[in-house]
Amino acid sequence: MKITDVKFDFYEWERPTPLSNGLHTYANSGNTVIRVETDEGVVGHAIGGTRENEQASREMMRDLMIGENPLMTERIWSRLYSPKRRGRRGMETRAQSSLDIALWDIKAKVAGLPLATMIGGFTERVNIYIAGGYYAEGKGLKELAAEMEAYVGYGAKAVKMKIGALPMAEDAERVRVVREAIGPDVKLLMDANCAYRAYEAIQFARMVEPYDVFWFEEPVQPDDIDGYAAIAARTTIPIVGGENEYTKYGFRDFIHGSGAPIIQADGTNCGGVTEFMKIAAYADAHGRDMAPHGEQQIHIHLLSAIPNGLLLEFYPVEYDPMRAQKYQTPLLLNDDGTVSVPTAPGAGLEWNTKQMERYRL
Repeated sequence: MKITDVKFDFYEWERPTPLSNGLHTYANSGNTVIRVETDEGVVGHAIGGTRENEQASREMMRDLMIGENPLMTERIWSRLYSPKRRGRRGMETRAQSSLDIALWDIKAKVAGLPLATMIGGFTERVNIYIAGGYYAEGKGLKELAAEMEAYVGYGAKAVKMKIGALPMAEDAERVRVVREAIGPDVKLLMDANCAYRAYEAIQFARMVEPYDVFWFEEPVQPDDIDGYAAIAARTTIPIVGGENEYTKYGFRDFIHGSGAPIIQADGTNCGGVTEFMKIAAYADAHGRDMAPHGEQQIHIHLLSAIPNGLLLEFYPVEYDPMRAQKYQTPLLLNDDGTVSVPTAPGAGLEWNTKQMERYRL
């Protein structure tokens, strides 16, 4: 089998309401849709980001893939990863991640297996948390509480909210209101998206410790590993991160230095399926659990294939209505706060071209 072509399509759409986290506002959403074609008719599907520098890297890597055997994922990964020529982190690694995922989609289809079974197969259902609680214009405490109550009504046993954009006292009050709204039996996660300095994160953690917070995500910038460790040593709340880390080398350093008990590697960023599985094994060897950040459609397979999978991040339609429309077989939430592992061969990333055509660039 040989790769004959790698094709890209671009889609973008406006969110009904712009959403903000601790540092950034998102008015639009979008994806690059990747198709890796072969001489035997098997096509690998994946999605990636739409930034120009990410796509430029993808175009350059495309030429290195043509003629290769798509089943030789380690060989192709090593060929594409060239820190001196293409960079060791950032958009280059994100571009490589999407191409690697498409190759694994091919491998699973050739094997006639869902990707989860192809790469390990540990469980048939995974627990989720619903990612919400964003800042938005006109969204006060009452609206925030109603949102979180709705997620619990969907069956979620864990919910996440954003912090870091308001003065600490106001954000602490938001945490208190959410805890009251969801009750004592639902896990409450909070995410700062790197908004604090370490000393500020320590202060905030102490303010919200009475509200039984399950984790404090990305309190500081991703390269401030010493800051992670300092915060972790001064609060009872688990400090977690990793969504902006790259490759097994970066996660080696993060695992050893941060004090984070839960690792949030994103398979669409960190190096694809090939690298995610190595990171997960390294984390397991050091007593860390995995709760990958981002795209639930691919991470259901990665999380369910490993013994140290903890929680799947699940984005509801409130976050982006296209979440339920852009794939041919979108991932659905069970009533008990879990998601079932897909059983069809491959990774389940086939794009709903007909439904999404109006958003194609």
